[in-house]
Amino acid sequence: MTTNTVLEVIKSRRSIRKYLPEQVKDAELKAILEAGAYAPSAHNDQSWHFTVVRNKDLLDQISARAKEIMAGQGTDWVRAMGTNKLFHVFYHAPAVIVVSMRSDALSPLVDCCAAIENMLLAAESMDIGTCWIGLARYYFALKDELAPLEIPPGYEPCYAVALGYKGQRPSRALPRKKGAVNYID
Repeated sequence: MTTNTVLEVIKSRRSIRKYLPEQVKDAELKAILEAGAYAPSAHNDQSWHFTVVRNKDLLDQISARAKEIMAGQGTDWVRAMGTNKLFHVFYHAPAVIVVSMRSDALSPLVDCCAAIENMLLAAESMDIGTCWIGLARYYFALKDELAPLEIPPGYEPCYAVALGYKGQRPSRALPRKKGAVNYID
């Protein structure tokens, strides 16, 4: 069997949590966003919106507010991250893509997750690091504080993607769990 570049990118992609400070080049960022826009979506609804945040002060403010809420949560590991002075929700990435879903769409969360995966794989193919950020939801829940993100009416943010040039080389993939597939012929 010949080497399949797509499968190799899928197998090599890892969450990166350390980034170099320089911004991703505009052409690379545009290609990553385009990959997201070409994701499959229910009824071809394309129910996503992408907000690129490269303002360090805003990213720091969002992280701080999310951590304030996390610090009061009942789950031990969430509370521990929220009270960790060294933890940054976006791992100090120079850019973050906030992915928002259109509220009235048929399957908006699934659509947005497909778009995120496309962006993660596109970035990996360019050796750009990413991390799918679910903890941003603690900030996203603060509906009255979202104005700085300029989310269009009818959309709500669901996830974020931290991205930047890799400041670390990821380790090899952990073994995949066995028994996740069965065949019925």
